[in-house]
Amino acid sequence: MGRDLAEKFPVAADLFAQGDEILGRKLTEIMWNGPAESLTATSNCQPALYLHSLAALAVVRHLFGDFPVDSAAGLSLGELTAHAAAGTFTFADGIKLVQRRGEVMDQACKATLGGMAALIGAQENDVRQLAADEDVDIANINAPGQIVISGELARIEAAIGVAKEHGIRRATLLNVAGAYHSRLMETAYVEFGEALAEVQLELPSFAVVSNVSGEEVATLPDIRRTLQDQVTATVRWADCMQRMIARGCEIFVELGSGTVLAGLLKRISKEAKVFSVSDSESAHQCATELRLLTE
Repeated sequence: MGRDLAEKFPVAADLFAQGDEILGRKLTEIMWNGPAESLTATSNCQPALYLHSLAALAVVRHLFGDFPVDSAAGLSLGELTAHAAAGTFTFADGIKLVQRRGEVMDQACKATLGGMAALIGAQENDVRQLAADEDVDIANINAPGQIVISGELARIEAAIGVAKEHGIRRATLLNVAGAYHSRLMETAYVEFGEALAEVQLELPSFAVVSNVSGEEVATLPDIRRTLQDQVTATVRWADCMQRMIARGCEIFVELGSGTVLAGLLKRISKEAKVFSVSDSESAHQCATELRLLTE
């Protein structure tokens, strides 16, 4: 998770070193050597994702140059990464904020018995009826036909059992630590709000689209409110992508681990060009493709 970037690009190695120093611990040791159960703990996973994504961005800029950005979005934790990239807060403040977010969400998971389920082949209205009937929350609207519900584990399991009766093709329990983006994260909502209040913010240098509203955030109070609300609210990812497309975005760069967001975007818009950057090879490929597209 980012080791290849650190080994081949000093700009990435420097960022990873800064992250370890700011946090006062060797997060990179867990990122690069595991064990997996330590890395997937929310208090480690969230700052690791933040670090990896910003290192990938730094490498692409190193290879290609400081390309213009119209707008950015990040799914869940990634929204804070998007704000860091836009200069809403400093790298240091951002990683400390992300660390705190992971800690309070970890605590909320341990204090509750929650779960999440992915619903495939689902219409939003049908899922809303299912969520109301079973008293669970809609956590993510990721793409057409892909929605996630969240809540008390017993209620999530009950919702899975009756999903087909609501016209949902497949419902699968997710392997997660708790009920993210649901009312079970209320304590994390409160404590993360307190952490946000202590961080100095600036207006972003480019538009950042909020998970909560699917629209750009225009003021500092809006930024604080939407980042806090996101802890318990629905992540409207499909709306975020549609908003960026409506702004005229045609080229998208996914930064960090995996290619999940690229896959979701292709379900939303087959015309969009999207590149995923997680390591040296994909960074070089992205920079090459960007040159071809912008020449």
